[in-house]
Amino acid sequence: MEQLFASLLLFLISLWALLTSLLAVLVPWLPLAAWIGFWLFAVNWVKLREIMLAGGWVGVVLIGLVMILIWGVVAPPPDGAHHMLGLSISNFVGKTVYVTALFCIMFLCGSVQLSGCCAQCCNFEEEAPAGGDSHGH
Repeated sequence: MEQLFASLLLFLISLWALLTSLLAVLVPWLPLAAWIGFWLFAVNWVKLREIMLAGGWVGVVLIGLVMILIWGVVAPPPDGAHHMLGLSISNFVGKTVYVTALFCIMFLCGSVQLSGCCAQCCNFEEEAPAGGDSHGH
């Protein structure tokens, strides 16, 4: 009986070590998963597409530029350059690559939603027209 408890204790210790190592691998990816989840399930891309085509893309580009400027000043790399694919690129060019990648992921999520792949998960109800009469006909 004592061996059973010892084996159970070793199993629980091993399970705890497995969970902590798995969390150590997954936790750094949680912000990206939240970014993808937000743009895939929380945004009505049918309405956003209309806004973007009507000139809203200018605001998105300006927000991206501000993201690059602020992120580049607040969090420069420790050695002053980013190392990507064997290249050493400057701080603001590296931040531009990161922000462009985030925008590409955002637009890919929009294209997936607009294709209808997640139509069951993304059911956005249309609101009633604002200027209608209140008679019910």
